[in-house]
Amino acid sequence: MDVRAYAEKISFYDRLTKEEQDTLMANVSLKTYGRGEMIHSCTGSCLGLIYVIEGDIRVSIISEEGREITLYRLSEGDTCVISAACVLHEITFESGMTATSDTTLLVLNSKALAKLMDTNPEVRSYSYEIATRRFSAALFVLQEIIFARMDRRLARFLLEQADTSGEIRMTQEKIAESINSAREVVARMLRQFVVDDLVELKRGCIVIKDEAGLEALL
Repeated sequence: MDVRAYAEKISFYDRLTKEEQDTLMANVSLKTYGRGEMIHSCTGSCLGLIYVIEGDIRVSIISEEGREITLYRLSEGDTCVISAACVLHEITFESGMTATSDTTLLVLNSKALAKLMDTNPEVRSYSYEIATRRFSAALFVLQEIIFARMDRRLARFLLEQADTSGEIRMTQEKIAESINSAREVVARMLRQFVVDDLVELKRGCIVIKDEAGLEALL
């Protein structure tokens, strides 16, 4: 893989001086993770800025009772700085990152990120913008868990994940993980959606039959 080609895709690359670009290139590396492998944990070392070249990442927190809550997901082309808490000291909540498929990342180490943030306001602004965006996504999830009914959460997820033919190819266990519920609860709610003629359950697939009906639950 051409590391430079991927580094140049980072939004602020073109706004760096030649010296800063050289600093970035000297401090980026490619890292690969297998499905299910932990990328970053709240007790691990500060990773830095990551750019997802391929794969998918689940960012989550674990409650004192041991319940894991999915805050948001990252996929190809996404950037994240939540793993750079040692640089962005305002990041105070502890989260973990897990690869949900084979994943390749471009990683700018925390020391270089801190240096670029000190010398270039564009890098500093971008880093805080990305952090704010991720916190907003996490806050939305927590609001949904606290305030939204289960049927609304599931309906929203199905509408968001459906392809152009109205199909969602995902296991009930995966859906439950994504909306922070139990598989049994998802299964029960899907059966109710079938009774209400909103969806049809097929082997390995959920088909939306009444999009307007699901939207009415939101």
